[in-house]
Amino acid sequence: MSARKEFVIGVSGASGAPYARRLLEVLANGADVHLIVTDQARGIAAREGVTYDDLDVTRHRNDDLAAAIASGSHRIDGMAVVPCSTKTLASIATGLSASLLARAADVTLKERRPLILLVREMPLSRIHLKNLLAADEAGATVMVASPGFYGRPATIDDLVDMVVGRVLDHLGVEHALGPRWTGYDD
Repeated sequence: MSARKEFVIGVSGASGAPYARRLLEVLANGADVHLIVTDQARGIAAREGVTYDDLDVTRHRNDDLAAAIASGSHRIDGMAVVPCSTKTLASIATGLSASLLARAADVTLKERRPLILLVREMPLSRIHLKNLLAADEAGATVMVASPGFYGRPATIDDLVDMVVGRVLDHLGVEHALGPRWTGYDD
């Protein structure tokens, strides 16, 4: 049995590829990572100038429902969907497992493992809000890609690191990304 942690990362078709890229960089440095990128996410990442091709991860096609990570018998330490589109959110919230990404999320929930959904959408409709609540009630941790400014970020990378750091916190991964709130300075 490996001492290395193992995670599944799904990248769905919402803006926010830099969040996924940074999360993958950090995780691939010390964990085994399975990566699922939807076709829409691949196109958006290209538009945002992001690629995942150079990372040391195990890649899966989103239509490969026979992949090991589609089964609860394949043990992982957690999963994150970064960014999580509202389409993917709806699939996960309703248990519609028509793709590997949605099936892996469904398995993660049923096995009571951590599932982080980093939603990147605004404004949110009533339908989105209901799906967010349903995902939360099913056991997912819902996050919104909303960086804090208390650390006085100087670059976009600082903002990305703050959000990715929170995802890592909820996956139980130690990191030194971004400042932590320490209270008001007098």
